[in-house]
Amino acid sequence: MNATLPTAEALRSALAELLDGLPPAQAAQAVDRLIASYRGTTPTDAPVLRDRSDVAAYAAYRMPATFEAVRACLAALRAAAPDWVPATHTDVGGGTGAATWAVAGAWEQGPRTTVLDWAEPALALGRELADASGIPTLRAASWQRARIGDSQEPAPTDLVTVSYVLKELTPGDRTALVDSCAASAQAVVIVEPGTPDGYARVIEARDRLIAAGMTVAAPCPHSGSCPIEQGTDWCHFSARVSRSSLHRRVKGGSLSHEDEKFSYVVATRFPAGPVEARVVRRPQIRKGQVLLELCTRDEGLRRATVTKRHGELYRAARDTAWGDAWPPPGDG
Repeated sequence: MNATLPTAEALRSALAELLDGLPPAQAAQAVDRLIASYRGTTPTDAPVLRDRSDVAAYAAYRMPATFEAVRACLAALRAAAPDWVPATHTDVGGGTGAATWAVAGAWEQGPRTTVLDWAEPALALGRELADASGIPTLRAASWQRARIGDSQEPAPTDLVTVSYVLKELTPGDRTALVDSCAASAQAVVIVEPGTPDGYARVIEARDRLIAAGMTVAAPCPHSGSCPIEQGTDWCHFSARVSRSSLHRRVKGGSLSHEDEKFSYVVATRFPAGPVEARVVRRPQIRKGQVLLELCTRDEGLRRATVTKRHGELYRAARDTAWGDAWPPPGDG
């Protein structure tokens, strides 16, 4: 059984219950400041989340999107290594625990998780949300205050997640963090915003993970150089986020959903089956044909045109989404 759906529902419920009393004006001010930090240059000598109102606004504003982005990355890891199940997990810079929720929903027996963050208010709210989840692996998680990016290596672990953290660090701290994750984990998942600078940080991390002896499991179909020329384009993907009424209220939106753009890399120290190709743009469906922009194992970037005469492959192409493997499993 995949617990992802009930985990997503439990997260929405826990957020609504704990944040219901947040004054709208106070929430709006905190969200505005957090958006400015998220999009701008964040100081690296102090946590972005200063107090409970900041943390509550952040949880309502960012947790659903971060959860869905990390969930998509973990799905790619599970597809590449379907028999691998982590027993331990460290969520570095985990804050209120969005990645931890995604990990808890990715495997039937969730791993023992340790969340590390330097903002005690974020850890405190993360504990409250986990306690309210009713999910045993979340309620058993350990929440520890730690400076992110120092030279101390995390304890050995099966899985490390680093989601939306690298932007907050100095270049030296980013390097130290990625290197320490590579040295301590069997699998590393790094997620950043789906922007040109977010992609640049992911590529830098990808290069360091490969240099440390790890193999790229996703999204790339290889561990060679990225065929995208930086400065002209960037590799990113999209996750659909369902907005609760609380989410819409805090973000000032009216739609029932939004799309979270993210860049990521998954690297492992164990055998993982890389895909032949990955769809790196939203497929274009036209009359009688589907156009797929692919990053391939052997040919770099290329376009595939799948028409009705391809039969089952055409029907599969019509159901293929941005970020999916190509061809679909079983159709290779």
